[in-house]
Amino acid sequence: MSRAGARSLLPHGRAVFATFAIVVSAVVILLAMGRVPICTCGTVKLWHGVVQSAENSQQLTDWYSLSHFIHGLIMYFVAWLLWSKWRLLGGRPARWALPIAVLVEAAWEVSENTPMVIDRYRAVTVSFGYTGDSVLNSMGDIGCMVIGFLFASRLPWKVSLAVAIVFELLTLYVIRDNLALNVIMLFWPIEAIRQWQAGG
Repeated sequence: MSRAGARSLLPHGRAVFATFAIVVSAVVILLAMGRVPICTCGTVKLWHGVVQSAENSQQLTDWYSLSHFIHGLIMYFVAWLLWSKWRLLGGRPARWALPIAVLVEAAWEVSENTPMVIDRYRAVTVSFGYTGDSVLNSMGDIGCMVIGFLFASRLPWKVSLAVAIVFELLTLYVIRDNLALNVIMLFWPIEAIRQWQAGG
């Protein structure tokens, strides 16, 4: 994609405002759902690297933040595909790509913290003690998606693909989980994978 085409996917003033409004709305909704603002341990960290611990999904970033970065790469790719078609119509919707991506990510963060999805994670994955994300962590996840989106907008698609593969392999090696396995285990759980992730 040309640099001019990439720039056309970046938000204009109203779209930037819409992006912030979506993020603020997500915070309000999560708080109204009873999600804790920060880790109940009382500390705020930029990074927490121990998955099987009470602070996982509670601090600003963790190993799963890499998956959310990949969300941004994927969202940009989808926006680029759509932009190729929208361009024929004058391209007016293209600069709304980022707020639309943020809306999708925020909707996932809200859904992920509903009792139904939390119970699903606890039932079919190794996240036996998962109780949902703190609002801080959800905002970190959305932020990582935005960074991934902007990253993809500035570099060739081959670089984005290489980064996504490296991140998937890295988290697979370090925590025995990644975006692909997370999707598989959430929607089509495989007991052999679950046992392997548990260290069996």
